[in-house]
Amino acid sequence: MTYEKPYVIAEVGCNHKGEMEIAHELIQTAAIYCKVDAVKFQKRCPRELLTEEQYNAPHPHPENSYGKTYGEHREFLEFTAEQHRQLKAWCEEVGVTYSTSVWDLTSAKEIAPLEPEFIKIPSACNTHFEMLEWLCENYKGEIQLSFGMTTHDEEEEIVRLFESHGRAGDLVVFDCTSGYPVPYEDICLMEIRRLQESFGERVKAIGFSGHHIGTAVDVAAYTLGAPIIERHYTLDRTWKGTDHAASLEPYDLKKLVKDLNDVHKALNWKSEEILPIEQVQRDKLKYRKH
Repeated sequence: MTYEKPYVIAEVGCNHKGEMEIAHELIQTAAIYCKVDAVKFQKRCPRELLTEEQYNAPHPHPENSYGKTYGEHREFLEFTAEQHRQLKAWCEEVGVTYSTSVWDLTSAKEIAPLEPEFIKIPSACNTHFEMLEWLCENYKGEIQLSFGMTTHDEEEEIVRLFESHGRAGDLVVFDCTSGYPVPYEDICLMEIRRLQESFGERVKAIGFSGHHIGTAVDVAAYTLGAPIIERHYTLDRTWKGTDHAASLEPYDLKKLVKDLNDVHKALNWKSEEILPIEQVQRDKLKYRKH
């Protein structure tokens, strides 16, 4: 088995707290200090995504809300398409790939013209087939899609949709458990093997999107064959908001990138029975019968 170089996506999501200045700092820190490959945000149209009742209901966790209602909370955390254009420019300045998750058709139509290298479909929206079809027909880049809270039949239907549009070669699917944070016993890493068996020859790649604590699991996901690792990322896990608790702070994200790259170097075969580094020790230490 040949292991591709790990590709790490820092999922900012809404951890910028609705402030462009914080978003800028998150980009710079992820790129320069953590050395990730991509930084990803989110784009939603709350009026399209939520029912009137959902929009006007209070946030289920008021201590994390940025508005009087859930709709107002979501609106507060949204950046405009032009602000996303600026986020993309900031990413390009520091040599990191910009991307965004789109949650609805309006958001997909706003982000696609920015021509990001890839667009992400979150688990919550992966059966929004109208949006998937529009992206297949109107967006030429890579499409990444998480399989959290998704049945096997739904997974098959999604992949077949991409195949029917001739776009399965641009599709990356992610093993994912939807929870914030997810306890280790619910991560179910062996699902990576199932996805490889079911879709490995049909899609571009299988990735892993984690919402757990720590970084050991991500290294295991990589060794199981998921070269693309996505983790939520924040500057401070104690900040107000629902995603911070399941996010990595900069030091841990930096460590994850280094650990994955170190493991990538180690996942190879011996080029000869006795390596040159061993020969020195063999000459000095190996038992010889006198």
